[in-house]
Amino acid sequence: MEETLPVERFHELAAQIESEVGRVIVGQKEVVRQVLICILAGGHALLEGVPGLGKTMLIRTLGQVLDLKFSRIQFTPDLMPADITGTEILVDSDGHREFHFQPGPVFANLVLADEINRATPKTQSAMLEAMQEHSVTVAEKTYQLSEPFFVLATQNPLEMEGTYPLPEAQLDRFFFKVNVPFPNSNELEEILNRTTGSEMPIPNQTASGLDIMAMRNLARNIPIASHINAFVADLIVSTHPDSLQATPMVKKYVRYGSSPRGGQALILGAKVTALLANRYNVAYDDVNAIAAAALRHRLLLNFEGLAEGVRTDEIIQELLESSHALRRNDSP
Repeated sequence: MEETLPVERFHELAAQIESEVGRVIVGQKEVVRQVLICILAGGHALLEGVPGLGKTMLIRTLGQVLDLKFSRIQFTPDLMPADITGTEILVDSDGHREFHFQPGPVFANLVLADEINRATPKTQSAMLEAMQEHSVTVAEKTYQLSEPFFVLATQNPLEMEGTYPLPEAQLDRFFFKVNVPFPNSNELEEILNRTTGSEMPIPNQTASGLDIMAMRNLARNIPIASHINAFVADLIVSTHPDSLQATPMVKKYVRYGSSPRGGQALILGAKVTALLANRYNVAYDDVNAIAAAALRHRLLLNFEGLAEGVRTDEIIQELLESSHALRRNDSP
């Protein structure tokens, strides 16, 4: 039977996790919050930003704060699928040679997929089954991964040299895509102070795997009103250019809209957001707060959108404004 915990304990644990991460990571509070939402909702996060912004450090710090088995995979062009999932090796056993499965680094609770877009699509696809089914199949045998399991991946912007675009099927398996911004002057000054001294701050472990599972269970049990559920469904439908609800920007710049996974991310993410605000009900603002992170990687731009450099965040903002305006007009 899954452990449950009160809302106050959920809020307390989440605050402790963010506080300990903040001892190492300067600023980036919104990034930390969105990654934490992914973990508590049971999803995977993709962090994008130029090199040197602390993406890997953030994930490593989370690995220290959470009492979980941590594993890092450095993605490179010569990385092979078996380097991720593991392989069968021939060993001697009582005078007989037998094949034994040697698990790869994906067999952990928290997997850091560092610079995931530097590997070829073939190698990237080795993560698909693990991310969706939480299992790995090798030589016709399926091995279950331990729970909780989540992948926190980093990638550099695609315009940088030596990168490969992630397949759409893999992008869709990421709960959130989190953009990591450049720090401001004050934050950069503090980063320099912390990283150029003789000692680096070390965070304390604050939550176990059982804690994370209990927090996930509580989040899934948060009730959601029918009008919020309908709002999310309409929002997902309106991301498709052939929909009657599509906005002008969607019709002009989007080739294909969000899958149902986008709606699942919005609902679960909004539930966690409500709990982080110490509330036991989901509001429109909870959906608005995470809409960009949940949908920005699920809207595929057409040629015109790519040529004009349209940002999917702008399209999502138009969708939110249009959806809220329609609901106000439809209300009695």
